[in-house]
Amino acid sequence: MSDPSAIQVALDRAVAAGVFPGAVLAVRSGDKPIVRFCAGQLSTAPPGSSVRAATVYDLASLTKPLATVTSLVLLIQKGQCRLDACLADYLEECEESQVGSATLRDLLTHQSGLPGWRGYYERLSPDGTIPSSREERQLAKHTLLDLIRSEQLVYARGSRSLYSDLGFMLLGMVVERASGISLNEFFSECIVHQLGNPRIQFVLGKDQHTFGDRAHEVNGAVAPTEVDPWRGRLLCGEVHDQNAGAMGGVAGHAGLFGNVDAVMALTDEWLRAYHGQPAMLDQDLVREFTRKQLTAGPSSWALGWDTPSAPSSAGSCFSAQSFGHLGYTGTSIWVDPVQRREVVLLSNRVHPTSRNEAIREFRPVIHDLVCQEF
Repeated sequence: MSDPSAIQVALDRAVAAGVFPGAVLAVRSGDKPIVRFCAGQLSTAPPGSSVRAATVYDLASLTKPLATVTSLVLLIQKGQCRLDACLADYLEECEESQVGSATLRDLLTHQSGLPGWRGYYERLSPDGTIPSSREERQLAKHTLLDLIRSEQLVYARGSRSLYSDLGFMLLGMVVERASGISLNEFFSECIVHQLGNPRIQFVLGKDQHTFGDRAHEVNGAVAPTEVDPWRGRLLCGEVHDQNAGAMGGVAGHAGLFGNVDAVMALTDEWLRAYHGQPAMLDQDLVREFTRKQLTAGPSSWALGWDTPSAPSSAGSCFSAQSFGHLGYTGTSIWVDPVQRREVVLLSNRVHPTSRNEAIREFRPVIHDLVCQEF
């Protein structure tokens, strides 16, 4: 390791430049301990306390690989799911729909034909009320499934790749149908508990205040995101993604909250399995899920994970075998199995407004700097 203080300087400068109010960056190389860097405050409006390594962030789309994809790998290992089975095999409601013939592989590589995004939350809850009971969440989920299966495909399945939240909403439902329990319960019982209960979880609407109180107790607190006009309040400990919010906080595409050590507990599990070390995940499946898939059009997608492209948010130094993912709120994961390097960046760049996109230029710069200093 050269001079890690250069990384701290870069983070501090990013805070001063308004890239984000604050952030936590963690790096692990090989078998060395995790090195953590913290910068800035939890919020700017109002001014918040200093960010700590234990600070909890809305992980946004990191939910896709960490919760949904990890769950699917476990279900495939148990013989409860098949990669090349059709969606309708698990969600019978989709049998007569256009998307019903898409395979789980199609959905994981974002080539199912589905559109990328739809504002379903406006139809699920016009007044911004969040479902608080299990029954209300189930009703919202069934309504959402009806809306997605009624969508017309926007391109021929397999002909191109279009990043789609809708596809991962469906994959979250597949986890539930195949396992017989909710995505929240499966993730908590079969993944988080097996890892020693690191600080990562879905936050259901009714649990927001309790969750925030618990976070303060472990000296981390929760970083807020932005004022949501749909819900009419500053979001803190409540999922930023409105579609996930309309489902009660648990969805296949968004909903996880966690701190940097918890995220690294999961990335370490993937990296250990990749190299055949003791892990809950199967080595062959991990290598298949992190391998760039052959698709009809240009695409950098593996199975639920992304791989470096040119230009890449991972910068220019990560190997072609690397895998990672970004989160809209200002989060990211990049894992290089060749260099045995994991880099996790957690921030709330959407506070006080999601119109701030300065993190796009910052991400490749900080990843190149990490590779230079470690």
